[in-house]
Amino acid sequence: MSSPELYPDAAAGPSPRRKSLVLAICCVSIVVVVMDISIVNVALPTMGRDLHASETGLQWTVDAYTLVLAAFLVLAGATADRVGRRRVFQAGLAAFGLGSLLCGLAPGIGWLIAARALQAVGGTMLNPVAMAIVANTFTGAAERARAIGVFASMSGLALALGPILGGGLVDALGWRSVFWINVPLVAVALVCTVLFVPESRAERARRFDPVGQVLMALVLGSVVYAIIESRSLGWTSPVIVGLLAVAALGVAGLLGYEPRRADPLLELRLFRSVPFSSAIVMALFALCGFGAFLFVTTQYLQDVRGLPPVTAGLCLLPVGLPVLAVAPLTGRVVGARGPLLPLVVAGTSLALGGGMSLWLGPDTPLPIVLAVYLLFGVFLGAVNPPITNSAISGMPRSMAGLAGSLASTGRQTGTTLGVAISGTVIGPQIGHGGVAFTDAAHRVWWMLLVLGVGVLTLAVVSSSPWARATAERAGTMADLGREHGVQEHRGPGTVPLPGPVAPNRLDAAAQRGRRRDHR
Repeated sequence: MSSPELYPDAAAGPSPRRKSLVLAICCVSIVVVVMDISIVNVALPTMGRDLHASETGLQWTVDAYTLVLAAFLVLAGATADRVGRRRVFQAGLAAFGLGSLLCGLAPGIGWLIAARALQAVGGTMLNPVAMAIVANTFTGAAERARAIGVFASMSGLALALGPILGGGLVDALGWRSVFWINVPLVAVALVCTVLFVPESRAERARRFDPVGQVLMALVLGSVVYAIIESRSLGWTSPVIVGLLAVAALGVAGLLGYEPRRADPLLELRLFRSVPFSSAIVMALFALCGFGAFLFVTTQYLQDVRGLPPVTAGLCLLPVGLPVLAVAPLTGRVVGARGPLLPLVVAGTSLALGGGMSLWLGPDTPLPIVLAVYLLFGVFLGAVNPPITNSAISGMPRSMAGLAGSLASTGRQTGTTLGVAISGTVIGPQIGHGGVAFTDAAHRVWWMLLVLGVGVLTLAVVSSSPWARATAERAGTMADLGREHGVQEHRGPGTVPLPGPVAPNRLDAAAQRGRRRDHR
């Protein structure tokens, strides 16, 4: 039974104050996980010199983290549904804290990459599980949209503020401090989770899909390894060709195997929803663009312009400050008017930022550079809340965790590819600096322009009446395809969730479909 002090009216669910506490704890978790993607970037030049690491080693320092996140997010979400979300969330905090400590103690680049992978294992248990906790704590359509907006905004804010905080830490305490700062934050979050976060799990959890998990990791790992190592081995190398062939076979295996399972790792039926599919692709495009921007920019500011880490971090304030202003506003707009307007703003800002970056050179006046970075801040503040909302709002509530996990997978895959591609493009010119570097970066900026146009196009297409109709059909099909459905477990030691509600049109459609089946 739930404590009467925590929930005076158990049937009504958590009080507004308790909901806010749960949301705050989940936001802390996503801040530390996502910030570790970007905070490391500003430390890369110093880290490379201290550990005598190559450009490929620096790429893997970032990509080992994001690759593990992308590969195992869905598995972590399914595990949480089975054994308990709070329990998995606590394990994730502990693993992330241990990985952060080991990163700060790493004696060489190989040890650092391994510790980053351990960090990411913990991160996989935080990001999607926190999303499921938020989605099941805030059950009304409007309040859930606002809560998701706040939660998703924290992701963009963490990405933007990471380099600023990292620059100050590297200058004051050295590059190892960008990892050690996570330890006290995680410790506080762990204690608060025990005290305030209710336990919940699915009554009929999704079964594990080891074949699908192996295939997914194989596809992502092969593609990223091929991109990173193509610079040294060449695209026609047997190793690279073999890796791409393995990736293609892995995709074919997923398409052939996953539809045969009752609980597949990748619920391919969800992709029949145009808004859902568009959200996944937009997440990949958006974070590929931002990952590439951040990887190139931190090295441009330090290696080309000769700025110290703290100054380079401060130069990214035009990225972080707009997120503070735009992200909360975006969450409210999404809750009131839908995702179209914020996505149009995000796609346009990314395209303009990529286009204007083509004019940046070694001696471009700093105010012009900062003005260009402002566009990336607007983009980052506007893009995350509508993508997350689009991914889960068209799905039955029982599948919100899975849909959110797939959206997060799209983000991490995008970040991984952005770093891999941009590092491959600019890597040969790092040592030459100056014009050689900025000329090589032109290919990255063209890529960002194209990605921005892609986000803009998908935003318009996914908001059409036809697209919304496909979401209803796909959501109903996915929900009815599960023989017994998924309901929240209310066993001993767990806090009961609110009674049945229809938070969006899809739940109502699914209920109508069930009634027709019974008749």
